[in-house]
Amino acid sequence: MTRIILASTSASRKKILTKFGIPFECVAPVCDETPLPNESAVELVLRLSKIKASSLVAHYPDSIIIGSDQVGVLDGKIIGKPLTVERARQQLIKSSGKTVHFYTGLTVINTQTEQQITLYEPFDVVFRKLSPEEIDAYIAKEQPLQCAGSFKCDELGITLFEELKGDDINTLVGLPLLRLNKIMIEMGYNPLLNQLP
Repeated sequence: MTRIILASTSASRKKILTKFGIPFECVAPVCDETPLPNESAVELVLRLSKIKASSLVAHYPDSIIIGSDQVGVLDGKIIGKPLTVERARQQLIKSSGKTVHFYTGLTVINTQTEQQITLYEPFDVVFRKLSPEEIDAYIAKEQPLQCAGSFKCDELGITLFEELKGDDINTLVGLPLLRLNKIMIEMGYNPLLNQLP
């Protein structure tokens, strides 16, 4: 029986993968997420998604392991999780009226066949001009301190935006389901049928 392993403890990624309606397990990957010197955002998410998935290969034979990582880029600089209210406020002030580019890395490994696919999906978020009062109210209501870019787009964060540009809103939340579905089918597991073809 093929097991589906999500190499993540992220509640958001778990929620997204649940949309497939298939059984899966969430397992914490072993991964140092520190960027390398001069590493681009795309290079970073590709490398980290691969490390996350690969770190579980030895422990889960006969499995499809899914690793994912995401960063945002504003004014050419990588933005991460704010962790504090003040940093969240500063991120949203800087994002106001601008476009933030998000890159989500995805690695899928079939440990039975040794197939491995790694790719990234871009997604752009155009922010409205936000008032200080709006920013403070948003942070107080959602406390997005563990979210890159200081917002939760699948919840109240949608009120911060002027426009969203991308193929799959799930990508912005942290897991590109359209691409994942295609990859899993290529690897012999169809989420819709929940069985090997």
